[in-house]
Amino acid sequence: MRRTTFTDAAVSYAAIGGTLAPDLMSYPPRGYRPMEQSVKLGSSQDRFEAATKLLMTWGIQRGSGMEVTDLENGTGVQYTPVTFGPDGAPAVGQQHPVNEATFADDGTPYIANGMTATLKMKVWLFRVTAPVRVVYVIDEAARIGFAYGTMAGHPESGEESFIVEHREDDSVWLTIRSFSRASTWYYRLAWPVLRFQQAKFTRLYLRALHPVGAIK
Repeated sequence: MRRTTFTDAAVSYAAIGGTLAPDLMSYPPRGYRPMEQSVKLGSSQDRFEAATKLLMTWGIQRGSGMEVTDLENGTGVQYTPVTFGPDGAPAVGQQHPVNEATFADDGTPYIANGMTATLKMKVWLFRVTAPVRVVYVIDEAARIGFAYGTMAGHPESGEESFIVEHREDDSVWLTIRSFSRASTWYYRLAWPVLRFQQAKFTRLYLRALHPVGAIK
């Protein structure tokens, strides 16, 4: 994929959109560690809509204890993943009500391609600041989500995606995929700690959209 296929984002890695690769877990970008986890959120169209509205207003990050600040809309070329029907032909007319509103009830803007944000979190006795930029948004009838990439100042380099899917059996699933590595030499020295914290926040992410918080 060409970098310009996505947004003209000042992200700190080259493989923009890599979380879309079907073989990410087997062939991640060189030097990066891949991750993929899924959790069932329930079933029904109502559950899907509730989960996606929360997802697309930074509900996962806020639900995991992060502070989301410095939200800014960006400009850039949106990458639109091609989806196919059972007969192999490109699917058409895929839309979802998530785009009908620009802001949530509390005024939070819906996540859009090119948007930037600063994620702030507490790691032991430290406050960590992690700037990110949204590199793509997926908006399909039964599949909604986004990915953000790291920017300068983030302790890691890489990309993370969050996608909610309403499957044919009526079940609703959240899947998180990422690839990452330490962004600088001094963060590489602390890489075991970063990996531990990443695993911790992934568990919190998975729990954040779950209706009963029953993720172990």
